[in-house]
Amino acid sequence: MAWFKRSKDAGGEKKVNIPEGLWVKCTNCKEIVYRQELAKNQRVCPKCGFHFRLGARERINLLIDSGTFVEQDALLTSDDPLEFEDTLPYKERLLKNQQKSNLKDAVLSGTGTMNKLPVALAAMDFSFMGGSMGSAVGEKIVRVINTAIENNSPLIICCASGGARMQEGIYSLMQMAKVSAAIGRLRNKGIAYISVLTDPTFGGVSASFAMLGDCIIAEPKTLIGFAGARVIQQTISQQLPADFQQAEFLLKNGQIDMVVHRKDLKITITKLLRILRSY
Repeated sequence: MAWFKRSKDAGGEKKVNIPEGLWVKCTNCKEIVYRQELAKNQRVCPKCGFHFRLGARERINLLIDSGTFVEQDALLTSDDPLEFEDTLPYKERLLKNQQKSNLKDAVLSGTGTMNKLPVALAAMDFSFMGGSMGSAVGEKIVRVINTAIENNSPLIICCASGGARMQEGIYSLMQMAKVSAAIGRLRNKGIAYISVLTDPTFGGVSASFAMLGDCIIAEPKTLIGFAGARVIQQTISQQLPADFQQAEFLLKNGQIDMVVHRKDLKITITKLLRILRSY
């Protein structure tokens, strides 16, 4: 028989049950950040300034005055013209993404005010099939451009996309020309268009309307390009710079106009629109 029996609580450390999801690890500095602190800081790491991705609704809340956003074409979604199937039928993949993201497709569009200035806005969401551009995405953006023309109000498109949606084949590729033509009509009316590039902006989106803005703004360290760096490096057989395809590299080489911190984005766009409207 043992002479001494340890009590269950004697000398033992108290176990603290910490609910899951309270902390986030920054992918840049690897520091652990309190999720609520990150949310208060507009999802920018308070330790290193890394900009986490925002969803379309978060982006709209960041830019549009509270209570003024009116969504349009809320129920518009892609069809399955090619009856495409990979590991999942396309219709089933769409449904899963709709349930996961609470969006009908990879873009939200509508009208509102930005510091009391009326605007038309479209915000893409990378969480919905990588923000890929299908026929519904193209149609929604064209319709919000038409709204900007009708209301004579500036247009803002916040891009976040891996490119055209392969499940729709040529239908998705045609959206590049369709949206670009609509922006041409907007420009002919003398209406300002601000393109905001967020991480990441690639493929058919970067090859069309993302780069057609009167002013092209990017958030810090946003990845922007057409093909991935590895594909380009293998194609040209040359070593690429470490910051290749980052927003700061593109700014240095004259491909975009500004790199703006998220906290300054709303006021910067407002100032630009007021300058452009004065001409």
